[in-house]
Amino acid sequence: MSSDNHFQYGDETGAYTDAEADKSFAFDDQSIRKGFIRKVYLILMCQLLITFGFVSVFTFSKASQEWVQKNPALFWIALAVLIVTMISMACCESVRRKTPLNFIFLFLFTVAESFLLGMVAGQYEASEVLMAVGITAAVSLALTLFALQTKYDFTMCGGVLVACLVVFIIFGIVAIFVPGKVIGMVYASLGALLFSVYLVYDTQLMLGGNHKYSISPEEYIFAALNLYLDIINIFMYILALIGLSRN
Repeated sequence: MSSDNHFQYGDETGAYTDAEADKSFAFDDQSIRKGFIRKVYLILMCQLLITFGFVSVFTFSKASQEWVQKNPALFWIALAVLIVTMISMACCESVRRKTPLNFIFLFLFTVAESFLLGMVAGQYEASEVLMAVGITAAVSLALTLFALQTKYDFTMCGGVLVACLVVFIIFGIVAIFVPGKVIGMVYASLGALLFSVYLVYDTQLMLGGNHKYSISPEEYIFAALNLYLDIINIFMYILALIGLSRN
């Protein structure tokens, strides 16, 4: 028997494994994941600052609302930029991973989304927007802490969430043709709930660790985009719910 305890028997083929190397690899992997999480949250904070900066301008400045109403072409330009950049980042791996192209596309997407969200927020009272921002911040923080602490693995629910999203979209189309305050409130409530679950799902995908599925550390742009869209959708549906309940 070898006196060196540095090596251990690996598998039944008689191959040796280096226990210290395994520990080092696990440590490196953990360090990479922590760096990835920090980068994702830093990008996310920058996106949210830009977005709520736009929301503030449109909410508190009547002049900006009037300016947008006089220039309707801006809406279509922003919508086109939003769709093109989102499809490019979702479908093209090179766009998501190649620096600085990925940051340029994400910045353009964020500005377009922020502009459109600002236009929507401008239709509500300032008190309603502030309440929605506060509730969204509290919900997002609570859900993130839940995703960090819970033993339940939400990463296995991807298929169920996609099915729920499809049903939700169909329900939204039906709601267009059957207008009413009640159906609007039900739709907004379901939307807020669905994207709250998506926020937990995307957070656990980013965390990796003991969860069944995880996102590659190279996909920091995609991870930030997912979390950003979850939070923005939660905000929009909470804002709609507050607006409907006050009318």
